[in-house]
Amino acid sequence: MTFAIESSVAISRVFGVTNIGVAAKTGDQVLAVGGLLLAGAVLGAALFSLLSLSDEPALVFGGILGVMIGGLALIAEQRLQRLPPGSIVSGAWVFATFVGWGMAFGWSYEQLRTTPPKISTTEDTEDTEGKYLRRQFLITLGRTTAGFVAVTTAAGFLVERWGRVLGGRRWSDDHALPNAASPVAPVPGTRVEFTPIEDFYRIDTDTRAPSIDGDRWRLAIGGLVDGAHVLTLADLRALEPLHQFATLCCISNPPGGDLISTTRWTGVSLQRLLPRLGLQPSATHLKITSADGFFETIALDTIRADERAMLAYAWDGVPLPVEHGFPLRLYVPDLYGMKQPKWIVGINATSRWEPGYWVERGWSKDGHVVVTAAVDAVARRGDIAEVGGIAYAGSHGIAKVEVSAGDGNWHEAQLREPLSGLTWVVWRAEVVVGPGSPRFTARVVSSRA
Repeated sequence: MTFAIESSVAISRVFGVTNIGVAAKTGDQVLAVGGLLLAGAVLGAALFSLLSLSDEPALVFGGILGVMIGGLALIAEQRLQRLPPGSIVSGAWVFATFVGWGMAFGWSYEQLRTTPPKISTTEDTEDTEGKYLRRQFLITLGRTTAGFVAVTTAAGFLVERWGRVLGGRRWSDDHALPNAASPVAPVPGTRVEFTPIEDFYRIDTDTRAPSIDGDRWRLAIGGLVDGAHVLTLADLRALEPLHQFATLCCISNPPGGDLISTTRWTGVSLQRLLPRLGLQPSATHLKITSADGFFETIALDTIRADERAMLAYAWDGVPLPVEHGFPLRLYVPDLYGMKQPKWIVGINATSRWEPGYWVERGWSKDGHVVVTAAVDAVARRGDIAEVGGIAYAGSHGIAKVEVSAGDGNWHEAQLREPLSGLTWVVWRAEVVVGPGSPRFTARVVSSRA
């Protein structure tokens, strides 16, 4: 996984791709469709071979085989926790996909078997018929595979979109952002200040998110505590909620990349939760584990020093999406996403620091956010260039952003009020430029400096 992430970022840089999140999703989709094409072709060829040995109706035979494989696929998906609990739609789609596959190939074989070959009278009949059947086999196999992949891909897209529609009304649907009255407006083309949930960046240790039943989920509390116990999602939601706008960034995000997003988090302050854990005096750290095998350790001193460290169960007023950590994920200010577990299932109090998932794989031990600025947009008006972008320094704030057109001169930008002390800052600057297409650069000074 480490190699895959580093390779994706490196390749994106070589080809000048800054929208890495979209590029990664597109790459995943291309690989998935390609894999489905290959698997469909191989399984189709195997089905055609089986049908050639039977006199049974091909449509029925293919349907029966599809039911058998579909049932096995459902069992595998359930064991791997890849089906949303209680979701009839997702399970039905997986099953119907394989049944449809079997019936489609069965129908195609039936058509191939009942269509008489057109034999030339000037060539050897047996040899010509063999060539025709092989050619028709490949054409039919290819058409059926491509058609089947197209239909199932479209169906999967519609199921995903339908699930998003059912996600509920969001906080941002009815509320203005806290800095809506700011006199500093973003330059057109600057990334949106408040990231829609569906556009929030995502980097995981697995290709599929674990599906967890929120009603049956329990947060196991153990280790150096007075007594092992569990907390339910209802227990956490009954506590005083913490709402805060915050930016999260991936440690692999390149300058100008999109592996950084901002939204409104809702959850429980870890600082306020500590008394409920029953910690023993020797406890110094909390080891937090996830359903996908991810884990991270956070010092109690960090929690006690900042009430904004939280266990989040909602974004933008709705429960966390499955792919973004439902039912619970960690947020700690000033740390990259590699230190923030999703799909949390356990908290163990310990007396020592332990390396987390990515630390064990050679990544940063501390994972502290590095101050950064990005140029997102340039709009020319004659010899005036309006330049806009974002700057981010974790919880330390941005004191100044300056922009240069590559001529050695630096121009101070205007800063838009941030959504909170934990979010990026949108900036804009006007720069006098000459003819041509100058390359703009931004530099930033944090409030901590």
